[in-house]
Amino acid sequence: MKKLLLCMTILLASVQVWSQTVTIDEAGGWLESAYVKWQPVAGAESYNVYYTGNGAVNQKIDNPLIRSYGAYFRADVLGLSAGTYTIGVKPVVSGVEGAATNTGDITVLEHDRNGFAFANGRIPGAYKLDGTPKTGAVILYITEETKNTVSLVVTGANANPCVGLQTILDGFKKGSDTRPLIVRMIGQITDPSYLLGGDIVIENKNNASSHITLEGVGEDAVADGWGIRVKNATNIEIRNIGSMNCNSSEGDNIGLQQNNDYVWVHNIDFFYGDAGGDADQAKGDGALDCKKSKYVTFSYNHFWDSGKSNLLGLSEGTDTELYITYHHNWYDHSDSRHPRVRYYSAHVYNNYFDGISKYGSGSTNGSSLFVEGNYFRNSKNPMMTSMQGTDVWNNSTQQNDPNNQGTFSGEDGGTIKAFNNTFDADNGTNSMRFVAYGDPNPAYNIPGKISSTIDFDAYVVANRGDQVPNTVKSYKGANIHNNFDTDATKSATDYIRSLVPDTPEAAKAKVIQYSGRMHGGDFNWTFVPADDTSYAVNTALKAALINYETELVYIQGETVPSTHTLTVTTSNASQDVIEGDAMETIIFTWGGDANDATVSGLPASGIDFVKDAGNKTITITGTPTATVSYTITTAGATGTPISESGTITSVPPGSTTGEEIHNFTVSEKVSSFYTISGNMNSTNGSETYDGLTLTRRLKIESATSITYTTTAVSSLTLVFDSTFSGKIKLDNVDYTASAGIVTISNIPAGSHSITKNATANLFYIKTVYNTLGLGKVEALKLKLYPNPVTSTFQITTQARIEHIKVYNMVGALVKSMEGNHKTVDISNLSTGSYLLNVHTDEGVHKQIIIKK
Repeated sequence: MKKLLLCMTILLASVQVWSQTVTIDEAGGWLESAYVKWQPVAGAESYNVYYTGNGAVNQKIDNPLIRSYGAYFRADVLGLSAGTYTIGVKPVVSGVEGAATNTGDITVLEHDRNGFAFANGRIPGAYKLDGTPKTGAVILYITEETKNTVSLVVTGANANPCVGLQTILDGFKKGSDTRPLIVRMIGQITDPSYLLGGDIVIENKNNASSHITLEGVGEDAVADGWGIRVKNATNIEIRNIGSMNCNSSEGDNIGLQQNNDYVWVHNIDFFYGDAGGDADQAKGDGALDCKKSKYVTFSYNHFWDSGKSNLLGLSEGTDTELYITYHHNWYDHSDSRHPRVRYYSAHVYNNYFDGISKYGSGSTNGSSLFVEGNYFRNSKNPMMTSMQGTDVWNNSTQQNDPNNQGTFSGEDGGTIKAFNNTFDADNGTNSMRFVAYGDPNPAYNIPGKISSTIDFDAYVVANRGDQVPNTVKSYKGANIHNNFDTDATKSATDYIRSLVPDTPEAAKAKVIQYSGRMHGGDFNWTFVPADDTSYAVNTALKAALINYETELVYIQGETVPSTHTLTVTTSNASQDVIEGDAMETIIFTWGGDANDATVSGLPASGIDFVKDAGNKTITITGTPTATVSYTITTAGATGTPISESGTITSVPPGSTTGEEIHNFTVSEKVSSFYTISGNMNSTNGSETYDGLTLTRRLKIESATSITYTTTAVSSLTLVFDSTFSGKIKLDNVDYTASAGIVTISNIPAGSHSITKNATANLFYIKTVYNTLGLGKVEALKLKLYPNPVTSTFQITTQARIEHIKVYNMVGALVKSMEGNHKTVDISNLSTGSYLLNVHTDEGVHKQIIIKK
């Protein structure tokens, strides 16, 4: 009987598992990869994913390729050859694998492997020509959780096992370990603990038997804050990564620094780096620079408003084997250097130059460029050669002006061969100028001033196989084109002669579809026509990048985060309240796996709370008679409890260390701080502010007057009907409302008067003394040390810091820092106390710091 019951139990459990199948939302193929998304299955602790196609049958993928995004799961299958596949997903419940749900047929495409990186039979990276991993390849997965703990025994390393990504790469730097290495990045990865000048550096001692690929998984792999540098390396591939907020000593998002060959960088999203010290480094230094490297291909990359996209060459002094290909890149409103070339032989084809504010491709120091099949949309100065033609043309004086004009620092010129490029200036937002050699246009042939056979930008050929005559020379340096693209004695250039480029129009469409990360990545931005001509930092784009956060929740096999949630709905967990006044209502909301929340520290000193289990809220109200601190903690059968704390500080009336708030809905015209005369509106309104519902309102009319006196520098906030966009007077100065809100900062101490400019209805008044900063103290998980501080202090927080402000105790701003800085230097400040305001994407932290 016991055996029968046991069998029945197993059978019932199996039926339960088999009945819980996956619902697939989406699946598709990409470049040598495929993906599937599905809905979570109740009770499933994990999933197994299998793929079939091109000889593989039910091949199981690695755990880290399976990720949760909260509302859905996603798996990516990498290293596939082109062809047709299906993917099956099986839930695992109570350790038992359930039935598979299979996708339909998925078509996988091959990568475009044209370019000099594939010369001489080389295949850069750790994948074969068909897109599958090379024999014996080692695959590592790097995540935010494993970036410092991933380990590998590396032949020839100083010590084994090597722990951490850079330490592993340091082992391969010896060139002794020739196993193909594939490093797969998953999600948003911030600075590892060990970097070299802020970069991950890839080296392999130029061992031709070594192959390394660094790649991102899916659509959202991001190198956030650090750069990638390649030196003394060969057979390197970098792909499918978003690079943003780079802050390294070299300054490049990705840089080929020295002594490299056979390098392929493709399908990268290049975003702003941190500003450098020079004026032209406001968007970061170089996005993708290359120096002293041979046989290189940069393809299908997306440059988002880069300042200096591609510097090529530095002090090489020769063009021997300095071959590089740029193809199918999207220069999306970037400013310059697409590329800017010294010495190299550069094939620049089928790129999309989209709203370029300075110049496209530039030739200097004897370089030879073949620029063909590109699409230039509203691109100022598509091609330029140093110290001649457009480079030195002064449009205002209608003559060459080499003493005052020139983009390339006065360097000798090179030469550009051009064929079949499309110049689209229909929108006319850029004054595009392009001078072809021998162009008879009178505008380019002004006696005594310019001649198109001397002052030209490029030599345009009738057929792509035509050569540039050796009689065509740069004005400065008398350099000629080396015609590398037609030289049949150079096997490296065979691909150019056999290539059938896309038309410019087809190239544009292909670039938009395939450049950057898979499906264009997880970051969306739309440029406007004004961006075509602007090379200033796009402040909104910059802020979006600084505030970027992945939507990835967890990676299978890593720690599953608690889904308890606890939020301060009203954003005022801590506040200062004048004695005798009612505090602002505070509302906490819990959710996720949390099924309850407890309160400690309340009720106390006139403050109480109400818990609404149905709506999962805790509401705190009262009139404090003393300072009170409290904590809210979630509870639940699963997940990890989380807590939020706050402090209600009771301050004396007239104190310079708090807020003076008047809510007409609660107090009408009665206030111990503001003297209010005028009429209440007999008709209620309805507005919300700071979590409050406001209904009662004061008419702002000629008879209305509100006066008050402050004892320190303060700010004032007035809340009107949200439709009000008129003006109000403070001390007879007009201030304009925005969506019904007027905020006035840095009001000096003294007597003040609020009077009418336009008819309005006022719901709420708030005065905040600047000695405590310009807002409420938020409940935020942030630590600061040391305090007292001698020179510098550190900030630790999981939140992203947006800016830091330091005030002296009379409210004057003495230091301001923008960006996600965790170290603050106040060595230049005098001994004393200061107020620190740390503004983050999760709130504001305020703290007194003592400078010793």
